[in-house]
This record gives sequence, structure tokens and C-alpha cells, in this order.
Amino acid sequence: MQEDTELPRGIALAWGVAANPQRGPKREMSVERIVETAVALADAEGIGAVSMAAVAKKLGFTPMSLYRYVSAKDDLLLLMQEEATGAPSLRHRDEEGWRAKLRVLFVEQVSIYLRHPWILALPISGSPITPNSSQWIEAGLEALDGAPLGEEEKLAIVLAITGQARWQGMVYAGYDQAARESGRTTEEISAEEHALYDRVIDGETYPRVRALVDAGAFLSEADPFRFGLERTLDGIEAYLDARGSGAPAALDRTAIEGVADVADDKRYRAAVRHLAATEKELRQAEKAVRQARRQQEQALREARARLD
Repeated sequence: MQEDTELPRGIALAWGVAANPQRGPKREMSVERIVETAVALADAEGIGAVSMAAVAKKLGFTPMSLYRYVSAKDDLLLLMQEEATGAPSLRHRDEEGWRAKLRVLFVEQVSIYLRHPWILALPISGSPITPNSSQWIEAGLEALDGAPLGEEEKLAIVLAITGQARWQGMVYAGYDQAARESGRTTEEISAEEHALYDRVIDGETYPRVRALVDAGAFLSEADPFRFGLERTLDGIEAYLDARGSGAPAALDRTAIEGVADVADDKRYRAAVRHLAATEKELRQAEKAVRQARRQQEQALREARARLD
């Protein structure tokens, strides 16, 4: 760790290189206790319930007392994420091969989002440069030890697995919340969704979605996220097989840099705006068509009812 780089207060607190205030309201107050209380509050009531005032009230202190330890709410949120995320277990080391190791890390990351779904609501403004976050990156890179990959490629793979875990956690956490609030099971929620699809999806307008409904795909117990994970791992494995023992390659930046260059062109930006406006008009037109079809279907049902 370079000592000539000044660390932001939140990151310094996470790494334990920022001292607690010399004087405080009571000895019972500490950064650790503040963060633990905030995490418990978020777990119980959601991230929206967390404020310096609410945490201070839970602790029995004034909000100004907290600011002596954590000087900004953004720092508190960073420390909360660090506390809730924790460090990865060492179970991945018991597995043979990079694929099995990454799978263990994936499952552990998903479980974090299910225990602390409020993490998903925190804005992503950059990499959280904290000890536990760094431990997760380290574990992912460790899983790829010995693979003929460059450092950038290894990081890209770790980020791909992390992204898959976050997406699954987001969906599953949403279903869990809906189940808690409604008192229904996730299976009952899926059954209701299937019934709604069955009600509104017609085979002429949505033939492929209708085929999914008729096949019971929305009721299937198969895990589509596990399928996606395995295909991602398949792709990495095929990439490694094609590479063989060749030298690692640097990531291709051409496409990204090309987009950045084009984005600076005024005509390109104007075309993007025109496309967005046209797509908006198209969506409105499609909405009008759907409304007209529903009105037609309603009129047809009423006409048949009168004939009966």
C-alpha cells in the first residue's frame, strides 16, 4: 500500500488507518458499533430507513456524536457494504479446477445479496476499494491461478462472474421481498405470473412468448441463472482450450475506444437523439395498436354475448 496517496475518509476507516476521535460521548461509541447498528437497521427496514439520525437514535446518542466517527453518510454506506459483504470463505480452495472454484464464489456472492438485499440499492460509482471487496477479487484471481491468461483477462472473468451473481441476487431478492410483503410463497407468485401471462398473451401477436406459456416455462423449477452461469463458464473454458499453451493476450480495446471517438462526433450525437425520438414515437404507436386490439376484442366479446 502506497503511503503517499491520501485516502478518502471512508476507505481509510475501512482499512483501519484512520484513527477514532480522541474524545467521544462515551466509550461505548465506535465506528464498528455505528456500522453494525446501521447494517442491522438496513436488514430490518431497508436502506431507506438508514440515516445518521436514525442510527444515532438506535445507539442512544445525538446525530452530531456520530459525525465525530463517521463524517459523511456516503462513508457510512461504504462501511455498511464492507461489513455486510464480509470476506469470502475458503471453501473454494477445497474444489479442483478453476471452474468449480468460481462456482463456489458465485454461490457465496448470491447468498450475500439474499441476506442483505439493500446492498443492491447502493449506487455503483466505482470499485469499493476496501479490504473485503479486495478479498473477493483476490479469491477470484486465485481460482484462475495457472490458467494461460493475462491479468486483464483474469479480471474480466472475475467481473463476469460477479455480474452474474449480482443479477441473480437482484431478481431473487425481489421475489423474496414480494413473498414477505404478500405472505405468499415464491411458487405462488410464479403461478400468478403464469396465470397473468396466460390471460394477456395471444399467439398471433406474441407467438414465441405464447409458446413459453403453453410449455409451462414460467412454472419450471429449472434455474435459468445457473444455466447462464454454466454457459458463461463454458465460454471461458472454450476460450482457454482455443488458447492452448499460447501466450496470454491483452484485451482488445478497439471497440471501446472506437465508440468513445464516435460519441464525440456531433452528427453521431444528433443521430442518437433522432433515433431515441423515433423509437419513442414507435413505442407510442405500438401502444395505440395494442389498445385498439383490446378494444376490438372487447367489442367482439360483447357482440357475441348479445347474440347468445
